[in-house]
Amino acid sequence: TQRQLILAGASFHRKMKIFITHMHGDHVLGVPGLIQTMSLHGREKKLEIYGPPGIGAFLECIRGTVPFSLSFPIETHEIKDAGIVCAEDEYIVEAIWANHVVPSLAYAFVEKTRPGKFYPEKARTLGVPEGPLWRKLQHGEEIKLPDGRVIKPTDVTGPPRPGRKIVYTGDTRPFKDLAKIAEKADLLICEATFGDELSERAEEDGHSTPVQAARIAKKAKVKRLVLTHISARYNETSALLEQAKKNFKNTLVAEDFMKIDIPFSEE
Repeated sequence: TQRQLILAGASFHRKMKIFITHMHGDHVLGVPGLIQTMSLHGREKKLEIYGPPGIGAFLECIRGTVPFSLSFPIETHEIKDAGIVCAEDEYIVEAIWANHVVPSLAYAFVEKTRPGKFYPEKARTLGVPEGPLWRKLQHGEEIKLPDGRVIKPTDVTGPPRPGRKIVYTGDTRPFKDLAKIAEKADLLICEATFGDELSERAEEDGHSTPVQAARIAKKAKVKRLVLTHISARYNETSALLEQAKKNFKNTLVAEDFMKIDIPFSEE
């Protein structure tokens, strides 16, 4: 984890929250080393870590058996119930229980609704001078003009616009509520460990196939699907991608350091 952050040019000092899906080693064992490296770099900002029950005990066990000093506070949040688990001014994170072989979570990152599109011509017609007053209206604040008139944001903007939505499934079999939490997501990052020819193996091991991921994406009416957690048995992924594309065309297979532009909706 820390090696990839270094190669990606991500700072160890940045504001950060970590969301763990489940307590399998390939999803959690990178955290202790990351925390130690952050301390070696002199991080001071608080780090929040969210995950299923056991994440707190895991971190305490590591600190108790592999002693190291921390240069920053860590706050752990053990998630017991589905729902909104993190709420900030600009976004929320919602969690639901997935269908894996151990307790596992899927997460939805949802930006809050933004003010409607600003129409300069409406502001000019109402006599609002360009400058700070325009910015206030664009940020959803009402203003008062020198002549005493009060101008509301709705007088010069369109309807509120939805924020962006990204959903990450973690390890899971398909399950009913996944399409619900992923509904109209801008991006669904869904595991597809095994090809469709190994659907029985996927079911046994608590995983999904590309076809299953694509069907979820189609049902949820997401804009884009990215397949991840591909088994190491596959040297190349073109066949898996084709399996998914037969059901949902706007599909990609995740790669290290992949960047995906997610534009704001203008609706």
